[in-house]
Amino acid sequence: MKPGIGALILNDDFSDFASWDTAVSDQGSAAISRNRLTIVVQPGIYLASMRHDLAVGNFYAEITARTSTCRGDDNYGLIIRAAGNSFYRLALACNGLVFVERVKTGTRLTIFEPVASGDAPPGAPGEARIGIWAVNAEMRVFLNGRFQFSIIDKSFPNGGFGVYARSAGDTPVTVTFSDLIVYDVTYEFPTRTPSP
Repeated sequence: MKPGIGALILNDDFSDFASWDTAVSDQGSAAISRNRLTIVVQPGIYLASMRHDLAVGNFYAEITARTSTCRGDDNYGLIIRAAGNSFYRLALACNGLVFVERVKTGTRLTIFEPVASGDAPPGAPGEARIGIWAVNAEMRVFLNGRFQFSIIDKSFPNGGFGVYARSAGDTPVTVTFSDLIVYDVTYEFPTRTPSP
């Protein structure tokens, strides 16, 4: 399910503070410490942190996410192919669901409806290794090395990476991200044999 993985593009151990957006306010924070990026958000708040100076088209990426406080519809995950305020968002909800959203110039659309996964940790504490294989319009989602589902969407062919956390209820959310790796992918989809 992950053909064509090639050279390592990035191995980010979160030791470089300047490579990611960080912020602190009364509503939330994104901070790097001890080789981890921790996002804390207050009830009802969404906060993302984007990585600088990396934009790719076809790739395979993995990142580890650990929840400390998280419940119900709260969600967190990996942002890919980001350009400005347009991107895809692979989301894990704290009720064990996984889904994908497309955000285009600030407008959010769910392009893969939430599905239950035994690899998405319910609540906190929990840990998941999030993976995504993206070639052209196809994106294949993996959790803990296991294939979850595939989606086709041609909106954004390339862009950058980020992570996010959202509190959907009345309690704060804390998620820690670590060990981001990104590989190049060179893969040509098989051509169909013409039928007579």
